[in-house]
Amino acid sequence: MTVPDMLRISIGNMWRMKLRASLTVAGVMIAIAAFVSMLSFGAGNQQNIERQYNDLGLFTTMFVYPKDKSKSVDTVEYPKLDKHALSRFAKIPGVNLVYPYDAFSIQVKYGDSIIASRAQSISFEAIRTKLYSRINVGTAFESDSSKQIIISSEMVKQLGITVPDSIIGKKVVAYVYVSQVDSGLAHIIMDNGESLLDRIKKIHFDSLLNREYRAKVIRTETNSLIRRFINGFMNAQEKLTDTLTVCGVRDVVHGGRMKIEPVIIPIATAERFRSSGFSQNPLEMFNSLSSGTFLTEPDNINNSSYSQVTLNLDLHIPYQGIKDTLEKLGYKTFSFAEQFKEIQKFFFYFDIGLGIIGLIALVTASLGIMNTMVMSIIERKREIGILKSLGAYERDIGILFLFESGMIGMIGTTLGILMGWTITRIISMIAQSYMRDQGIPDMELFALPYWLILISLAVGVGVSILAGFYPAARASRVDPVEALRND
Repeated sequence: MTVPDMLRISIGNMWRMKLRASLTVAGVMIAIAAFVSMLSFGAGNQQNIERQYNDLGLFTTMFVYPKDKSKSVDTVEYPKLDKHALSRFAKIPGVNLVYPYDAFSIQVKYGDSIIASRAQSISFEAIRTKLYSRINVGTAFESDSSKQIIISSEMVKQLGITVPDSIIGKKVVAYVYVSQVDSGLAHIIMDNGESLLDRIKKIHFDSLLNREYRAKVIRTETNSLIRRFINGFMNAQEKLTDTLTVCGVRDVVHGGRMKIEPVIIPIATAERFRSSGFSQNPLEMFNSLSSGTFLTEPDNINNSSYSQVTLNLDLHIPYQGIKDTLEKLGYKTFSFAEQFKEIQKFFFYFDIGLGIIGLIALVTASLGIMNTMVMSIIERKREIGILKSLGAYERDIGILFLFESGMIGMIGTTLGILMGWTITRIISMIAQSYMRDQGIPDMELFALPYWLILISLAVGVGVSILAGFYPAARASRVDPVEALRND
């Protein structure tokens, strides 16, 4: 019995039992549609994440952090994350670019609006990397020393501008208040009309031999020195101003380890703000105290440590080798490529869970195939008897029934894939409409990759053929003499 013979007989039988065959196919179709829809959701979300990683260039981005001495159990001194460390990182094979995360407080004035925000200085090479190149309107700045500024779309709204393009080319005033050590020291000498000499005159030197009086003077004068220094350091701040031209508008990225501040300024232009003193951020002062650079000259402030350094890597060099090198140097690292592997593992198990749920529906549908084929044996005993009397082997009868169950599975699976795809399109349109209403960027939640189509076909046809094994075995054992006599 040839394949065309089996195909002709199977189609003829399904046509004679149209209603039963249609209901059986419908069962497979619904099960496969559920299977495809669920796995399509997992595939769509995985593609979204992968697309975002590609758009931001995260597969070639690695962050480096200094190790926390407070969590160390020994007295090992970990290396600082300073400019010297950046030079060492740049020499590691596979590292294209190294730049620090250098942020500070800033205020931006446009017209009558003043916005307090955070700024980040960055080099011309870094702004051209994928991580920073996603600018909504306008362009990146032209050089490290250009008098230009990139602001966030949220800041544009806060400035009362409804059309972001209209801010491009406009001038804004950026300024920072910096605290200088000199101001603190000056207030130790003179504070609120009281000089250091006045304080000294109040001390009874002849009573300093008394232990209690001496301890009281030390405590009082120490507290006074600290108060006078902090008063001068924090309140006698200098205002540094610069007029910059807005060259671009982009979205803020602040999620997890990603930090892109609302204001981006060329690194050489921002140097003036960074080299004149401490910003209003107390954390900066405490970091300087802990690193021993608090009393350095203002020009040397940039020699202090960074909290984070970004490495742009060569896509063709494995990241693991670079990560191992950095950790041997005594630093902590974070690789997005490594994180994506963990995400892939999560989606693998997530897809398996969804697939099992879909398979339960398919197994239920397979019982319908088995019932249909068993009923077919009873109704087609005479046909089986005639085929055997004409020389058909038991194997041919078994293969014929497997062929028929496989056809039911193939038709139901094909229609199920189309039905599942249609369902996901409808849900996707509803979801995207809701996202637009809520101001959320459009996102495709479902995907139908080739591997999902092939897996669905394999699972649908495979389960259908497995469901046909019992009816095929039973049909192949039908006695032709008895089948023809009973007829």
